[in-house]
Order: sequence, then structure tokens, then C-alpha cells
Amino acid sequence: MGEIVRLDPALDALLPKDAGLEVLASGLDWSEGPVWSDELDALLFSDVPQNVVYKWKEGDGLSEYLRPSGYTGPLPYSREQGSNGLVFDAKGGLISCEHGDRRLSILRTKGGGKQTLADNFEGKRFNSPNDACVDRAGHIYFTDPPYGLPKGPGDTDTREIPWNGVYGIAPDGKVTLLVKDMTFPNGIALSPDEKTLYVAQSDGRAAIWKAFPLRPDGTAGEPRVLADVTEMMKTMKGAPDGLKVDAKGNLWATGPGGVHIMTPEGKLLGRIDTKMPTGNCCFGGKNRDWLYICADAFICRIRVTAN
Repeated sequence: MGEIVRLDPALDALLPKDAGLEVLASGLDWSEGPVWSDELDALLFSDVPQNVVYKWKEGDGLSEYLRPSGYTGPLPYSREQGSNGLVFDAKGGLISCEHGDRRLSILRTKGGGKQTLADNFEGKRFNSPNDACVDRAGHIYFTDPPYGLPKGPGDTDTREIPWNGVYGIAPDGKVTLLVKDMTFPNGIALSPDEKTLYVAQSDGRAAIWKAFPLRPDGTAGEPRVLADVTEMMKTMKGAPDGLKVDAKGNLWATGPGGVHIMTPEGKLLGRIDTKMPTGNCCFGGKNRDWLYICADAFICRIRVTAN
């Protein structure tokens, strides 16, 4: 499945020359939000339209882990109603970006159901939280585009916040608006030193990744454009979507043409071209030596040496 496009010799130190994509699961609707669970020794990911979180485990294959995952109201609701981005907090709680229920929730390791972390900003409901990351101090950063609303980006009936924001949730629960001028913020990740916040913009007219310096109080400074792939979207499938950062600070960002591997300065080292729209990725395995990729109806992985 797919191919590796090597544009810089430096990629060989991150992606072995003999690496190839391995398909683990297929037949999904739209796979998203992968996260590796050390406790389960397994991959968890969302199938957004199906409103379910799946588990994939070596030797066991695919099984349902959580249903419903992101919408608990009466059906039908929207095309993208389930959970999207998933991330663990420091105590192993599973944080979910829930499109349909328009909130961030957490499922504690000891069970007992989900708890809402945040579902509004200044009394107005979020659009449809999409992706999140967590720093070592417990701050949560997340994006809130409109894709999960009943009528999507054009929804004016149920939408309460007019912008598509990037927000932070402090350990005490306070929600802060960090960015409100991105058109369609999507994937989000932190640099290893937690001084830079990376945000993807899935807009065909301005398909970019931005890098925001983070101030000591957790607010975002003036960004720089890390990379612009607007022209690539005219000929290749996909848009800037989910991303992860390796231990050396390189970005592994899904976009047109698969997974873009970039330096912290935005230099493109190469691509993992899946030949289809690709939603997100994450590092996993005991040694974090696999990159798991959500590519449309497929879950696949490739061996890496990035961590």
C-alpha cells in the first residue's frame, strides 16, 4: 500500500530504507484520532461517522472498545457525529474530542463513565472539538472546527460560536481562547520542549501548518507559517489534518499526498504517500518504533526510528 517519497537523505535516520506500509485493518468509514495505550498494549482510534472507538491489538486484531464514542443524542445527527481526536492524560485517562456532544470528555482508568472536561466557551457551546494534545503540566490544547455540526461548515442553525477556535483548558478547568482567526483549525501538537504549538489548517484555499510560540501563561504568540501545501491539494488527495511530533522535534503531519515528515523549521524531508486521504497518525509500540496511520478506510503502520 502506497510508497515512500524520499526528498532528503536525513529521512533515512527517521524512516528505514526498507520500511513499507503494513495494512492492519480495513472496511472502516473514516478512521481518525489514533492513540497508543501502554496499559492495553494496543492502538485505539475513532471511526467518526460510525460513532465508535476501536481497539487494534497485535494477535487479536480489531474489536470495539467504546460505543457510542462522541454522540449520545437522538439520531440522525450528522455525518461526522462520533469522537475524533483521542489523547491520554498523565494518569491514563482517555480524553476524547466529541463531535456530536460538542465537548471534551475524559474516561478514567477506574471506569464509572465519562466526565465532561469542557463543552462551552463563555456559555456558548463549542462547534465540534476535533483534536487535542496535553502538556506535562496537564494543560489541554484543542481545535474546534465545524465539521461535526449537523450541516457541517455551513450550519447556522445549531452553531453558537461564529469562529473556529483553538482553545486551552487549564488543570483547574478554565477555558481560554488562544486563536480565533484560523479558518479551519484541525490537527494539533506540541514541540518536545512544549514551547511551540503546531496547528494544521484544512482549508483548500490556504492549506497550511502554523507554529505558535507559547508564553509562560499558556497563551499563544504571533505564529509563523511552517509549510504551505495549497498547490498540492489541487493534484493530491487529502488536506492538512492530524499530526504528531517525534522526540527530535520533527513533525509527522497528514496532508495532501499522505504523511509529510518535516523538520521544526518546516523543511520537507519526505512523505509516506498512502494514495488516499489520510486523517491522522501516532507513534506506538513499546519502543514507539511504529507509526500508526489512519488512512480513510484503513489502519496501517510503518516501522520508524524517530523516537
